[in-house]
Amino acid sequence: MSALGEFDLIRRYFTPSALPEHVVAGVGDDCAVLKIPAACELAISVDTQVCGVHFHADADPASIASRALRCAASDLAAMGAEPLGFTLALTLPAADENWLEKFSQGLLQTAQQLQCPLIGGDTTRGSLCITVQVHGSIPSGKALRRSGAKVGDAVWVSGTLGDGAAALALIENKIAVSQEAENYLLQRFYHPEIDFSLGVQLRGIASSCIDVSDGLLADLGHICSASGVGACIELEKLPIALEWRSSVSEQQAQHWALTGGDDYRLCFTASPQHATVLQSVHGVTCIGQIIEGAGVLVDGQTTIYKNGFRHF
Repeated sequence: MSALGEFDLIRRYFTPSALPEHVVAGVGDDCAVLKIPAACELAISVDTQVCGVHFHADADPASIASRALRCAASDLAAMGAEPLGFTLALTLPAADENWLEKFSQGLLQTAQQLQCPLIGGDTTRGSLCITVQVHGSIPSGKALRRSGAKVGDAVWVSGTLGDGAAALALIENKIAVSQEAENYLLQRFYHPEIDFSLGVQLRGIASSCIDVSDGLLADLGHICSASGVGACIELEKLPIALEWRSSVSEQQAQHWALTGGDDYRLCFTASPQHATVLQSVHGVTCIGQIIEGAGVLVDGQTTIYKNGFRHF
């Protein structure tokens, strides 16, 4: 273990140089203190990234940090929240100063990009594990929930699907792709785009919403379960990135788009009356419809695909 102590570690690597006005107290106090905007509710979510499960030990520390914060922040976007800040619980096998330097730089850079400042946390010794708790604000009564989908609503997704699964296959040397595709997939895996602005746009439009972290079938299934409905999606409408699609069979590409985790896109439902508005929103695709029943059908059939990532 390095001679670097816990509090020296925090001061050196995890103390932001400046904080926004809504952060009354941040790193260095027993608790963070935030000013919540008037007439808003507080949104809180926590996400844990475990070495060997969510990332490889030899991955770039800055990329690990970016991924950890972005994956947690995705939940705020899915609720239509705007970020206020995050706390970090970091478990380290040793206080490796070179690793910490790169990790903290990646973390604080990502925090700046997302406008979601680091406001506190904890460090301890053990197997490498990163837990990020994000905090956001939503106008009272405007939170996007999983439970509002209604029969006849359209099912939409943002961005492309299957990127996370394709990236993992690349990282594990299971597929070969072009240099352009490799760059694209590694960017999507370690630096997924978190679109808070889309979540804000969907307030009052989306009847339900979720982020695609465990796979489209699994996460849309959560909407169906919470809303007491079913869904039918059309295979040919799934948005799949051209950068890597031709590197695998069409069946494999569709399989990853349906079941692959780590996409961090938004899946949401909306009444047909909002179709014109949504069609003008860049990067969203209508892929199906909410129906009576339960579960998710693909092209009208009960799916034969493995139903998403499970931790246990």
